[in-house]
Amino acid sequence: MELLPIGLVESELKGRDEAPKQGDEGAPDAWLHFSDAVVEGLEGIAAGDELLILTWLDRAARDVLRVVPRGDATRGEQGVFNTRSPDRPNPIGLHRVTVLEVADARLRVRNLEALDGTPIVDVKPLLRSIEER
Repeated sequence: MELLPIGLVESELKGRDEAPKQGDEGAPDAWLHFSDAVVEGLEGIAAGDELLILTWLDRAARDVLRVVPRGDATRGEQGVFNTRSPDRPNPIGLHRVTVLEVADARLRVRNLEALDGTPIVDVKPLLRSIEER
C-alpha cells in the first residue's frame, strides 16, 4: 500500500497543544496547498462547498491502541478506534471543512484542526442526499 501526499496544510497551528480537538471548536482558517500534479482534480470546487479532507497525521504516535477520550479521566480508557484521537496505528485524519476561497492550487477553508505542514492525502465532497451524488 502506498499513499502519496497531494498537498500540504498551511495553518497558524504549529503544535498539537495549540490545536482544538475538532475543527469546529475554534480552529483558525487554513490554506490547503495542492501540488501542480493534482490541480486539475480541484475543478468544480467552489466557495461554500463542504468537503472531507483526509490527512496523514505525521506527528501522531502509531503504537497507541487505548486512550482517554478528550483527556477526560472521568470517561476512562477506551479503544482508540472508538475515538477521534490522532494517535493510532494508521493516523489518517478526517476533517469536515467549508471552502471559503479558491485560488488556483489553493483552498482557504474553515474548521480545519490539522497542524501546519500536515500532508493532505485526499479530498472528497460531503454528500447529504441522493441528488448530490
